Amino acid sequence: MNVSTIIEMVGYLGSVLVVVSMLMSSVIKLRVINTVGSGIFAVYALIIHSYPTALMNFCLVTINVYNLIKLSKADQSYDLIEAKSDDGMLKFILNYYYDDLKKFFPGFSGLSEALNKAYIVCCNGNPAGVMLGKDEKEGTVEVVLDYSVPMYRDCSVGTYMYSKLPSKGIHTLIFKEEMSKAHADYLGKMEFIKENGVYVKTIN
Repeated sequence: MNVSTIIEMVGYLGSVLVVVSMLMSSVIKLRVINTVGSGIFAVYALIIHSYPTALMNFCLVTINVYNLIKLSKADQSYDLIEAKSDDGMLKFILNYYYDDLKKFFPGFSGLSEALNKAYIVCCNGNPAGVMLGKDEKEGTVEVVLDYSVPMYRDCSVGTYMYSKLPSKGIHTLIFKEEMSKAHADYLGKMEFIKENGVYVKTIN
């Protein structure tokens, strides 16, 4: 394989990664893959002396890195909103993402009066996640739904929400509902402990 072929393959690799990044529903995955692809394509452009193309791709890398840093600062991006079961925004989020959330919460049957705990997390004003539950006992909430929308699924929505719940008088979360394997993996990452078929997390 000669040098010109290798250089051409580098260019194709950068182009493919940029295109693939556009298929990502997650903002972070999109920006990470786009950064790598743009960086590779910028190097390719320098090698073939296409300086305007190189400059454009280096600018894309800079923009992506800047936005990734902003997204990593959860406290500056997120807001926690306490809602009621008849809240219009809550109903809209649940209806809009119903098909997706059922993949992770197949046992979820919708809003009811028994669900007396409802929180919405917004990222820069956009709905990013929802938690629904009911009082088990003082300070303990049985979680029925803990859902992040696809665009913000890996923006630490859960971590932010759990850090704010103690200020609402909540110190323990339990999860009893039927769930998919994907959500069970998430609970493990969020340090829920499985005890007799129930997932438990103490927060402070």
